[in-house]
Amino acid sequence: MNTIRERVLLVEHDPEVCDLISRQTLQPLGYRVAVVGAASQAIQEAVKFAPDVILANLSLPDLSGKDLLVAFSSQGLEVPIIVITEKGMENDVIQAFRLGASDYLTSPIREAEVVSAVERVLKQVRSRRERESLTRQLNQTNEELHRRVRELTTIFALGKAVTSITDRHALLNKIVEGAIFVTEADYGWILLREERGKAFILSACGNLPKTISDKIDQPWEDGISSLVALSGESLSIYGEPLKRFKIAFLGQSALVVPIKAKKEVIGVVVVVRKTDKPFSPSSQALLEAVADYASISLLNTQLFKVLEERAHSLQQAADMAHLNERIKDEILKSVNDEIKTPLEACSGQVRQLLDGQMGIMNEDQVGILHLLQSKMDNLTEVLGSMSSWQPKENIKQKTLVDLNELTRQVMARFQRIAHISGETLFAEFSSSPVYINANSALVTRILEGLLSNAIKYSHRDGIVTVRVDLKLSNNSKWAHVSVNDNGIGIDKNDLTKIFESSYSSKKTATSQFGGVGISLALIHEILVAHGGKVWVESEPGKGSTFHFILASVSK
Repeated sequence: MNTIRERVLLVEHDPEVCDLISRQTLQPLGYRVAVVGAASQAIQEAVKFAPDVILANLSLPDLSGKDLLVAFSSQGLEVPIIVITEKGMENDVIQAFRLGASDYLTSPIREAEVVSAVERVLKQVRSRRERESLTRQLNQTNEELHRRVRELTTIFALGKAVTSITDRHALLNKIVEGAIFVTEADYGWILLREERGKAFILSACGNLPKTISDKIDQPWEDGISSLVALSGESLSIYGEPLKRFKIAFLGQSALVVPIKAKKEVIGVVVVVRKTDKPFSPSSQALLEAVADYASISLLNTQLFKVLEERAHSLQQAADMAHLNERIKDEILKSVNDEIKTPLEACSGQVRQLLDGQMGIMNEDQVGILHLLQSKMDNLTEVLGSMSSWQPKENIKQKTLVDLNELTRQVMARFQRIAHISGETLFAEFSSSPVYINANSALVTRILEGLLSNAIKYSHRDGIVTVRVDLKLSNNSKWAHVSVNDNGIGIDKNDLTKIFESSYSSKKTATSQFGGVGISLALIHEILVAHGGKVWVESEPGKGSTFHFILASVSK
């Protein structure tokens, strides 16, 4: 059962075209389609229907499709538009693209073309929505992370404060400041029980009115802390219930947390908000952590010193790890520079040869130099991005590619090389496209490596045959490529070793061409990373056939 539920708005005055696109083509596929016959209705319907894609005829009776595109843009409707036009109106299509059209269809309309165009555009829409959704999630996560970092940084700062600040008032004020910050409160204070008595002393405060802050180191009753001290449990109170207590004149939401030492309440930390927004369980947990710091700072400063030393050790480890990263980056940059400089010098000399500064060369020599120049340019690009290249991430950059076409391109580049070596390249391609979902650059390197080896180890006047076809195995479709040569072949004992990185061939190449491809070990590694497989069939003196397969996909 089809689960597609995207909306399509069709702006078309021809009833037959409307029926073909809407009833016969899109609706059976699960699309919800709205149809209007005039441009004057299109904008209103677009706002009401909220389509995911719009199909609009450029030749409408009341307003041209180009004017409709301008109208959509002026209304801020960011919906992809597929324009419909007659053949021979290429200039109108180009102008429509300039006005923001995403694709076009030409009359007479065909069902397959409609489906293909809508799917192409909707694929972009889905990708954009997915990116937007991921961006929103990332922003939310970042906001939460930043908040957590601020909170933890504050808690960590309090931990440092209890060991670095010797003045009691300054220390308690620091704790109040942290309490207000992590709970996003407007006011805060600490009440400590008298050593001999039951009264509570205002020991530190933040943002309180002067009439109250002047009572520092004096008994002060806020009307609620004594109750929390009796219960020994944290209390979050807001709204109407808070109005029964004295501190209601400061705000509409309060959080009171006891400061304990050996299960005995020796004080309280209080924070208040002006609004009636309640304090969350997270805020309560953070304030309880602040209260623990207050208790420790008052009763066991030595323990804080141990924690400070441990935190310092962790910071040193983090700094050392960061230093190691910098050293690695510097080494990588140094290696990059050492390779890049001689490579640029060689590239310059090749350019001089190509420019004729060192004599005239024949066509084959020029072809070889162009190939060398291309390879050196590619290597220069690789070196330029080497500091940030990650093989596994690179392999994940996959696209839909026709293996037939990719192989044709590679063979075209190797025709001249084979000719110089006195060999013939022959190809047999599948009668239909063979699509794979892969990193086309890496698959190109595989083809180049196998062709390079085939030419290198073939006899002069030999034939190198490349075949591309589809194979069925275990109810799965596989794209299959084989590269056959009639060269020197491979010893039976070496067949299981040639794809190992430590393998080194003892055979002597027969071709004057030395090979420009990657190693068989790297070919094996790339194919395994793509979920594919590579193997070889060979007999000494009778040539070799290298095979590889990759999962085939439908376009």
